[in-house]
Amino acid sequence: MAQLVFVLWAVATILFLMFRLMPTNPLAAYIDPTFTEEQQQLLMAKFGLDRPLWEQYFIYLKNLLQGELGDSFFYRQPVGERVMELLPNTLVLTFSSLIIAYVFGIIVGAWLAWKRDSVAERAAIPLVLTTRAMPEFWLGMLLLAVFSFTLGWFPAGGTRSPGSEYDGYLALYTSRDFLAHLVLPAMTLAIYSQGLPLLLMRSNMLEVMNEDFVTMARIKGLSNWTVVVRHAARNALLPVMTSFAIAVGYQIQGNVVVETVFSWPGLGRELVNAVSASDYPLAQGAFLMIAVVVVLMNLLADLLYSLLDPRISHA
Repeated sequence: MAQLVFVLWAVATILFLMFRLMPTNPLAAYIDPTFTEEQQQLLMAKFGLDRPLWEQYFIYLKNLLQGELGDSFFYRQPVGERVMELLPNTLVLTFSSLIIAYVFGIIVGAWLAWKRDSVAERAAIPLVLTTRAMPEFWLGMLLLAVFSFTLGWFPAGGTRSPGSEYDGYLALYTSRDFLAHLVLPAMTLAIYSQGLPLLLMRSNMLEVMNEDFVTMARIKGLSNWTVVVRHAARNALLPVMTSFAIAVGYQIQGNVVVETVFSWPGLGRELVNAVSASDYPLAQGAFLMIAVVVVLMNLLADLLYSLLDPRISHA
């Protein structure tokens, strides 16, 4: 918990300095070309940018502790409201892609461990490593070119078709229109992410298969299915399941590229737009929210590991 607080403070400090030490005017997107020098100075005073850097820093930390992230220059609305509007879209994309990746990775990883040294395993491992090495933006554009532009099976981007309206997130996320828009970005992230759970499950299974309790299960005459699923796979799942929490945090970072490719209205795409438009309060808020999710997911992984394996908490 102490490390969590320190990391979040460090991230917040780095964000504060990064945007204020950039050579461009932090209000460049806000200042109209017709503004006089006096009007620009009044605007700087309104946002507190005319004060010494140390004073801005303490005001910044005070506002963060109160949950205030400032106002977006572009949207003219509180950053917190804008971030919370986009966070659900990012979380839905993240969790849907990771669930696909982990279900596939766990099943195939366990099967490859059972089929060790077979032709299937020797062919599958290089293929998995290749998909993991593919740049996410290239993989996304490839899926767009094939399944959207050529075959026309799925929409090219966004979360809804033009002109469609939905009353709340639940109505949107349960609609066929949204699910059709979700397929390509979720599959892009899932194809890229399935390598970690697959290889981790395979490695753990290979270790567990040599344990005495698995040998005893075979001696008892249990079926291969029972030995693999009820004995080997259950014990090999622990590191895979704890890696899921960490993967959520890192997946949200990777969403920046995929959301941009598919015009997905999430935190990642908004972060790119905010930086391009010099909307520093919004960029800071998006960065900080991503950092908070990453840190919390790492903490959850630690807690989950000690919960699933009591030996960790008693060590």
